[in-house]
Amino acid sequence: MLIVWFAAALFSEAVQAADYTNSIGMKFKNIPPGSFYMGSCKLSEADKEANEKRKFMGMAPKSAACSSGGPTDNSAQDDETPQHKVRISKGFQIGVYEVTLGQFKQFIASAGRDDLLTDDFMTRNSRGDNAAVTHVSWNDAQAFIRWLNQKEGGSAYRLPTEAEWEYAARAGTTTRYSWGNSESQAGEYAWYDKNAYDVGRSYAHGVGIKMPNPWGLYDMHGNVWEWVQDWYGENYYRNSPMNDPKGPSSGRYRVNRGGGWDYVARNLRSANRGNNSPGSRDDVLGFRLVRQP
Repeated sequence: MLIVWFAAALFSEAVQAADYTNSIGMKFKNIPPGSFYMGSCKLSEADKEANEKRKFMGMAPKSAACSSGGPTDNSAQDDETPQHKVRISKGFQIGVYEVTLGQFKQFIASAGRDDLLTDDFMTRNSRGDNAAVTHVSWNDAQAFIRWLNQKEGGSAYRLPTEAEWEYAARAGTTTRYSWGNSESQAGEYAWYDKNAYDVGRSYAHGVGIKMPNPWGLYDMHGNVWEWVQDWYGENYYRNSPMNDPKGPSSGRYRVNRGGGWDYVARNLRSANRGNNSPGSRDDVLGFRLVRQP
């Protein structure tokens, strides 16, 4: 029994250990290249109508043929279908945690960005330096990235593409969440309405408190919505190239992923998509970085 526990402890430590730590204490995990099925699989309206008739006739319902072999997801929105195969051709490193307030404060101080210290920003970010930074726009995230790249000399840091984000969030799974298909386990892995907003904890929480996904990444579900690089577009998504999709070339909104502390569990699903204008600042909007070694 002791041997089994010791082996499990070593595995847990290996999964959660960072592969790289940068000059401001951000930890990153190596993500290998690979392929996965992006998006959700759900019945078409025609199939739903046919199933109503089959039910009336006492026949078994027809199920969707999901390319990934995963389940049909009745919570899926139209903009996350159809499910399609995506290949990530190059490995990358992604933040083990969402960017924290403490790390963002280093940027504010070093870059002289006191203009970011609005009353709203300070009110929304009052839970300590280890909390995920929030009330950050896509444009603010880009300013942080430019500062960090200049600080370390190079251009290694950026936001993940939407495809890279979902690939990392799924961590090899084909289920609705990285832990499985049931919402009942959400509280073990995520800050969301049931354990945050509904109980008066209406704020971004400390990172790394909940359980990680199978690749050792924390808070990929819940806490704060995470900006990604892509412009939002439904047509591009439905006709996405298989190799390294980067989203539309232009648009009005940028994509964010993962759900937040005031959202219901279905918004935490790996495939769920959100979007906001690049200048939007909200108390559930934060980000996580990718580093290309």
